[in-house]
Amino acid sequence: MPQVSMTVRMDSQLKQSFDALCREFGMSANTAINVFARAVVVYRTMKGLEAFNALREQAEKNGLQDMTLDEINEEIRHYREERRLGA
Repeated sequence: MPQVSMTVRMDSQLKQSFDALCREFGMSANTAINVFARAVVVYRTMKGLEAFNALREQAEKNGLQDMTLDEINEEIRHYREERRLGA
């Protein structure tokens, strides 16, 4: 996969402390940021999968597992409209 550059702005003291901590861990700041980014993506993916499974279980429990995509979208639209109106 191609590599891309990313610029991060932070307080100079924070950068010095972060660089020192990364050296203690035996890695560069670049590596540490990549590890962090991967961990966040994996965590979010896992949480998203957990949320999806919970929704699927709830749909099965309420007899809604056979809804069409149009019906699902209508439910979402209806819910958002209620929320917007404060109902």
